[in-house]
Amino acid sequence: MEYRKNDRITLKIVDCGTDGEGIGKADGFTVFVKDAVIGDVVSVKIMKAKKNYGYGKLEQILEPSPYRVKPLCPSARQCGGCQLQEMSYDQQLVFKEKKIRGNLERIGGFTDIPMEPIIGMDDPWHYRNKAQFPVGRNKEGRLVTGFYAGRTHVIIENRDCAIGIPQNKEILDRVLSYMEKYHVEPYNETNGKGLIRHIFIRCGFYTGELMVCLIINGGSIPHQRELVDSLTEIPGMTSISLNINRKRSNVILGEEVRVLWGQSYITDKIGNISYQISPLSFFQVNPRQTVKLYSKALEYADLHGEETVWDLYCGIGTISLFLAQKAKFVRGVEIVPQAIEDARKNAELNGITNAEFYVGKAEEVLPEYYARYEQEQGEKAHADVIVVDPPRKGCDQALLDTIVKMQPERIVYVSCDSATLARDLRYLCDRGYELKKVCGADMFPQGVHVETVVRLQRKHI
Repeated sequence: MEYRKNDRITLKIVDCGTDGEGIGKADGFTVFVKDAVIGDVVSVKIMKAKKNYGYGKLEQILEPSPYRVKPLCPSARQCGGCQLQEMSYDQQLVFKEKKIRGNLERIGGFTDIPMEPIIGMDDPWHYRNKAQFPVGRNKEGRLVTGFYAGRTHVIIENRDCAIGIPQNKEILDRVLSYMEKYHVEPYNETNGKGLIRHIFIRCGFYTGELMVCLIINGGSIPHQRELVDSLTEIPGMTSISLNINRKRSNVILGEEVRVLWGQSYITDKIGNISYQISPLSFFQVNPRQTVKLYSKALEYADLHGEETVWDLYCGIGTISLFLAQKAKFVRGVEIVPQAIEDARKNAELNGITNAEFYVGKAEEVLPEYYARYEQEQGEKAHADVIVVDPPRKGCDQALLDTIVKMQPERIVYVSCDSATLARDLRYLCDRGYELKKVCGADMFPQGVHVETVVRLQRKHI
């Protein structure tokens, strides 16, 4: 049977896609259905039809799945930030583990994958230490803040996000009250006018320190003393600042930060290591899981105190300083100069002297170092362990080639996208490495993304 747009069909949802959408089949025709859960029987309206597959809109749940749960957040479907909130947490972990395994098999061509059980959360709520709330006016002209609906810039009003910190609501209430009282306008994307673009909040989970940064379309805000007085009544408030962004673009943060009150940063910890975090710093958003992820990376690195380690895409030195506790020496590489400045400060903050940091693209810095070392020293540069934690696109081939030339005994690959991970692992395993251990870590409960940490061992032939 051939299905067309606007057809209505009944489906049993039998699988889950990479973005959390339900997958059902009817007469060999595959339908992807947002908000459907494996095990649901649903009534669906076809919104888009190709020859063998289509996309459907969920109209009615005829038989709910045993894995279906009531979402904690009433805005879950509209918001789109928590694609899996209607799926039980146990089943979310099954989905994520299956996603990793599927990519390693299909893209990497691996079989008999040495997977350890995925690292889940004891309490998969209120885990995010960072949030960026756009500010605008709704159709009635009322000031609102919340999150953009999926693939749009329509603000879904929500001041009490179920995966954010409880303090978000009080901070947002106070900022919006200030804006109403002093007639401070939100930014309007259509005409480029208005002042307040986003309210950016960070929290130190282990220190209790709070940061509020207003992203503004201007150089200052009116009545800043009154806003500061209000926000500093909140326990833990440590840093209040402005971020200047006058650009007509979707980029949230500008490059200039002006402190209104307190410090320019907050401090938090991962394990025994303290980190200073500014509004522009990259820092993992789930600190409770980060310590588990980094502990697993440290375990896979198998350090005994005599190793030289390279940490590529090191950010503000989060993994580097964790590794430095057990290594002889660690070299970190990161393209963002501000991040490297933060990494050096963080090393100093923790009294760590066996780590140094380079600014640049990992795919340029490491090959240049390798070529220069051989020219100057008359021998090939070597690393005992190389750790990579690249962005979603994975590692550049020039970088992978240099890693292979440096012949580290172990490679630890931390990945936020198991598809590009699988591609890169195949490349390395075709050039002298063996896949020894794989472990998923759920850094984003209620969402579809999952981190993976892998240990590769050099083959001695």
